[in-house]
Amino acid sequence: MNPNPALPGRRLVSLDAYRGITMFLLVAESALVYRALLGAVSEDSFGFAVFQQFTHHPWNGLRFWDLIQPFFMFIVGVAMPFSLKNRLEKGSNSADLTRHVLRRCLLLFLFGTGLHCVYADALVFELWNVLTQLSFTILLTYLFINYPAKWQFLVSIGLLLLTELLYRMYDHSAPFVKGDNFGSFFDEILMGKINGGGWVAINCLPTAAHTLWGAMCGKLLLSQRRDGEKIKPLLVAGVIGLAVGYGLDWTGIPPIIKRISTSAFVMASGGWAVLVLAFCFWLIDVKKVKKWTFAFLIVGMNPIFIYLFAEVLGHDWLTGFVGIFTYGFLGLLGFPEHAMALFTAFVSLGCMWYLCYFLYSKKIFFKI
Repeated sequence: MNPNPALPGRRLVSLDAYRGITMFLLVAESALVYRALLGAVSEDSFGFAVFQQFTHHPWNGLRFWDLIQPFFMFIVGVAMPFSLKNRLEKGSNSADLTRHVLRRCLLLFLFGTGLHCVYADALVFELWNVLTQLSFTILLTYLFINYPAKWQFLVSIGLLLLTELLYRMYDHSAPFVKGDNFGSFFDEILMGKINGGGWVAINCLPTAAHTLWGAMCGKLLLSQRRDGEKIKPLLVAGVIGLAVGYGLDWTGIPPIIKRISTSAFVMASGGWAVLVLAFCFWLIDVKKVKKWTFAFLIVGMNPIFIYLFAEVLGHDWLTGFVGIFTYGFLGLLGFPEHAMALFTAFVSLGCMWYLCYFLYSKKIFFKI
């Protein structure tokens, strides 16, 4: 058994798989798989309760799908120490790294705001997309990437406390009302509008903790410690995050609300993110159970490109194009609506996965 699977020259396959699984779930959502599954079962069935986990909770609560964005932002943080170390070993200096990070953050910001123009089919200025949020969290994490872990952690807690303070200063008696909170108030000033679903742009402040915690975990996995010395602190941190997050929600001060990223939500989702990383690292890099990861690795190699492709062409073009043929032929055969929707969704998912496989096999990687 290799005591240091993350030594230079070796890819951290668990991180690639973690990212790939997250991207695969996002691609499946763009292919309308979860919508089709929900439509195929009755609302009072066990299946509906299961498939509902692949939708966002309307406000106070936590479903599985609410963890995908935190996972995404956390994984970016985990990858940062590896990426920066690799660039330094190839001859880059600190100025080169700074220019690279600034360029990446600018592109993510432009892509994120551009996606909202696509959604609206008009030129709009909206800052609710995960890429826009990520442009801020990456830059902030980079500023503290070389600080000791305790200072990174203190910064993350400071961000959560600052967010709590802002919401409570706006309305100390009811700070977390949907559509009437500091986040919505700030959006009205910044963009002249609020999001109908309750999402707020200032989420970039508390969710920066996810990227910071990811960087802390990445530096731990990159260290010379033995496997057990890496896994144990991850498990402890994950359990503490869950205990604090769900404990805060139990008291209601504050509740778990993903749409405004309350501190309870950030702690609980961060705990899950760390525990999933610990499990993937143990299973894939330590125990070497990795053959099953191939299907996900090829999706995770071009995460930003695949996300943009799925968001721009998945909903608006690919599923409709596939549906012309699937609905046409299956309709002639008398298939029910829900069966045709399911078949169309999975064929669309297969097409998107094949695109990922093609890019992977041709070694075509779009780096941002």
